[in-house]
Amino acid sequence: MLISQIVDGSDMIQVVARTNGSTRIVNGAKSVYALALEAARSGVGLAALIERKGFGKTVDLDAAYRQGRLIAPINHPDAAHLHLTGTGLTHLGSASTRDSMHKKLAADGKETLTDSMKMFRMGLEAGKPKAGEMGVQPEWFYKGNGTMAVAPGAPLLSPAFAADGGEEPEIAGIYVIGDDGTPFRVGFALSNEFSDHVTERVNYLYLAHSKLRNASYGPEILVGDLPEDIRGTSKILRGGKALWEKPFLSGEANMSHTIANLEHHHFKYTVFRQPGDVHIHMFGTATLSFADGIMPEAGDVFEISAPDFGLPLRNPLKIEKAQAVTVRAL
Repeated sequence: MLISQIVDGSDMIQVVARTNGSTRIVNGAKSVYALALEAARSGVGLAALIERKGFGKTVDLDAAYRQGRLIAPINHPDAAHLHLTGTGLTHLGSASTRDSMHKKLAADGKETLTDSMKMFRMGLEAGKPKAGEMGVQPEWFYKGNGTMAVAPGAPLLSPAFAADGGEEPEIAGIYVIGDDGTPFRVGFALSNEFSDHVTERVNYLYLAHSKLRNASYGPEILVGDLPEDIRGTSKILRGGKALWEKPFLSGEANMSHTIANLEHHHFKYTVFRQPGDVHIHMFGTATLSFADGIMPEAGDVFEISAPDFGLPLRNPLKIEKAQAVTVRAL
């Protein structure tokens, strides 16, 4: 089942479900957020709850996307209670990259590896623990709250001071926190973990600066298990034509960590288990246009797609105007 959100002519949210070959409004659903909390409180699975509510009129989701009526597939009434976070160095990459990486790890002693390579090796060795065991913690970063979340089709804003604004095609876990602090997974979605790779390259300690950027996710949420082997495509369009295009891999078959291990090391912190909060947690990638020397420009469109996730995620790039910020004493 795929679920999404559109707005009608009065800006009221309608939940849309794609199931059994049809795309229809979910009866009585005020939002995906409200549905998720209802499911958590009732103990009924989200897909079962949606089926129980039943369906209304058919929706042309592609047309809604073109009309700008397709919004983020989950949001929070208070943007400060939606958290955008992510983790890196979690993916193995292509077969050739994997082989060369393993050869390097086998040949080099730990003392000769960079910090990033050491962390990658830790993931290879202990990122997929057995059931009941704790795996190694991954690299982790914070991107912002709901004010940084950009709807599918809307521009990703690169700050005027940024050295770069590049895409990162990823899978994100979508979560709500129950009344007792239990994290509940709503499902999974495509995401663009938009970053400043030039700044990050200056020094890895600039990672935090490079990640404080917009992110987009959706347009649809896959309810249920994440496929083991996800094969998608990441594109940059300039003037309507492909400037750059490359396949990307995700899913646990292509990762050095299990999803459960990444979830554990995020939600082990009490601050991320506050009742009612929403979390969009991005799981990383091995495919970047930046690695191929591409520098996106204002007006370029990022497009991320994978068959299991419904409609592609598209966002144009926009450069913010410079703003003078002055701190004033009270």
